[in-house]
Amino acid sequence: MNISIISVGKLKEKYLKSGIEEYTKRLGSYTKINEIEVADEKAPEQLSDADMEIVKKKEAERILAKIAPDAYVIALAIDGKMKTSEQLAKDIESLMTYGRSKIVFVIGGSLGLHDEVLKRADEKLSFSKMTFPHQLMKLILVEQVYRAFRIMKGEPYHK
Repeated sequence: MNISIISVGKLKEKYLKSGIEEYTKRLGSYTKINEIEVADEKAPEQLSDADMEIVKKKEAERILAKIAPDAYVIALAIDGKMKTSEQLAKDIESLMTYGRSKIVFVIGGSLGLHDEVLKRADEKLSFSKMTFPHQLMKLILVEQVYRAFRIMKGEPYHK
């Protein structure tokens, strides 16, 4: 199983880096997580809709360049399907069972994901109807992947 997380922007916050490193280390006995950061497009606070589209398109090009053709892509999107931790574990296990050995999770930048990335995605996953900083979502995602593997192995986890 090869799991990658593609995210937009460089993670700078030490507390987030520390948490991600901890869960990545814990995941080491189950699988390897490949973290791929693509550059975010610098943009002013106030953008027109057309400018937002340009920024997301440039970020999308960077994201799509990092996705292998045979990868199963899960885009994190607010309008995606919400799942329990158990459902996520079952879905990852099912992908592994049916030979989908490359899973790629995609986390967009502050403006979200461009339609081109969403079209490439095999599914959209939502963690909440709320909006979270994309850097924080990376930590939450890594923790949930770790939890999923513990569930798959029948190991204890906090409910």
